[in-house]
Amino acid sequence: MADNRDLRINGQIRVREVRLIDDEGNAGGILSTQEAFNIARERQLDLVEVAPQAKPPVCKILDYGKYCFDLEKKQRESKKKQKQSKLKEIRMQPKISAGDIDFKAKHTKEFLDEGNKVKVTIRFRGRELAHTELGLDILKKVLTRIEGEYVVEKQPVMEGKFMSMMLSPKSKKQAGVQNA
Repeated sequence: MADNRDLRINGQIRVREVRLIDDEGNAGGILSTQEAFNIARERQLDLVEVAPQAKPPVCKILDYGKYCFDLEKKQRESKKKQKQSKLKEIRMQPKISAGDIDFKAKHTKEFLDEGNKVKVTIRFRGRELAHTELGLDILKKVLTRIEGEYVVEKQPVMEGKFMSMMLSPKSKKQAGVQNA
């Protein structure tokens, strides 16, 4: 559907003839623009160009204010159905205890269950940079503790002093395929 700012109404329609659709949805045939405008005015409605690219352009007789309101309402409804996912970050260090890994993994799983993406980051300080394999082991431990309800979107990578990986929740389609 065209955006209501792109639609021409009443006097803005500058073509010689139009294909008319009346307010009940019946095709009225090809008429001059002036005749179509007069019919719309008699019914106290607006003449709206709904398909300007057609030859001749298609115009519809309708209440333009109500039409715009209904269009906005549909757009609001479609936005309500969209799921907004946020990016959450879990930060750790290579010297982390097993209990803390469990705690961070539990939070990671909660974020994924809510439909959010999670960036798991390990920060290395000083001489810890010489032992990045410790960070990789910790990330693997986190993955084993959150058990299968995720997709590794970005594998563990070093970025300066940080090693991070990106996780996203499994979509319902992927989960259905997995269970079948």
